[in-house]
Amino acid sequence: MVYLDHAATTDVRPEVVADVAAELGSLGNPSSLHGHGRAARRTVEEARERVAGALGCTPHEVVFTGGGTESNNIAVKGLYWARNAGDAGPRRTRILTSAVEHHAALDPAHWMAEHQGATHERLPVDALGRVSPSSLREAIEGGPGPDAVALVSVMWANNEVGTVQPVAELAAVAAEYGIPFHTDAVQAVGVEPVDFAESGVSALTVTGHKLGGPVGAGALLVERGLAPVAVLHGGGQERDIRSGTLSAPLLRGLATALHLAVAEREEHAKHLRDLRDELEERVRAAVPDTVVNGDPGHRLPGISHLSFPGCEGDALLMLLDAKGISCSTGSACSAGVAQPSHVLLEMGADPDTALSSLRLSLGRTSTREDVAALAEAIGPVVERARNARAKRRR
Repeated sequence: MVYLDHAATTDVRPEVVADVAAELGSLGNPSSLHGHGRAARRTVEEARERVAGALGCTPHEVVFTGGGTESNNIAVKGLYWARNAGDAGPRRTRILTSAVEHHAALDPAHWMAEHQGATHERLPVDALGRVSPSSLREAIEGGPGPDAVALVSVMWANNEVGTVQPVAELAAVAAEYGIPFHTDAVQAVGVEPVDFAESGVSALTVTGHKLGGPVGAGALLVERGLAPVAVLHGGGQERDIRSGTLSAPLLRGLATALHLAVAEREEHAKHLRDLRDELEERVRAAVPDTVVNGDPGHRLPGISHLSFPGCEGDALLMLLDAKGISCSTGSACSAGVAQPSHVLLEMGADPDTALSSLRLSLGRTSTREDVAALAEAIGPVVERARNARAKRRR
């Protein structure tokens, strides 16, 4: 079996398995005051310090969560509510996101618009999937103006096409107007240099299972002085931002995975880039009209997002799966009906092109043999998918 869907989730590292397993044998709730509880709390706080050290923030700025979706929800909803707390000052109803965000950020913003009186405005991207600082400035100053903007959220790197955004420049624009800036860095951490303090962002999302850590452990970095309103209420853990019993085993695993990923980042990124370049060269040799999507100058090293004219992505996925190759389409599926990728549509692609795409994503355990297997399979698979589509359209 060949696994080319590491952007969805990747292998748990052996070191992480060992750490989680060791911690699972321990008793104690980190909120308890007895010896067992204090031991669990020590594990949690050691994990917090390691996460902070890896990402360039202080331990106080690390809020542990259950993963990327929860972190994004806290950021979008919590910052909106915080910016509109009390009766003083203007009502800040505008939420600005990029048009190509992951649904874990888009859907909370849409929900806020439907249920909380917010206005969700999507920042346009160019043909490579980039948001320009000038377009952000124009959006902030447009409409009701800067005083009505609650927050800006632009992901560090796109999960489908891999385009890396100019996050520091965008955050600087938002800071000029005193607007909190959140970034979903789930795909970027471990392959791009991510430093919370240097980037100038107000809040940053990270999760473990993209890094070789466990599913169910993540964090939202929140700068000092910023206090998102809680989405979950209960025991008041994590600065009252995220209540719930903390999992010492999973957080120890998250910290280990993050520490290793950051320490090995440059070597790992080179490994991915070399494999990705070979993959794209061999795929285009087999299927010459293949289109490579995303920013060729600055995209994630492990993501290759390809369009195959005349095909349907779902058909390609299933045909490859039948040959033992796992990948993804990069398109959403609702009620069993394939939908074009919103990312490609926002980049200017037509619906047929947006439906004809695959995301092939590489990870730490990917090999040249994986690339060779895909290269051998892709030509016949594309031909079969094109023939099947042509027959249906007759």
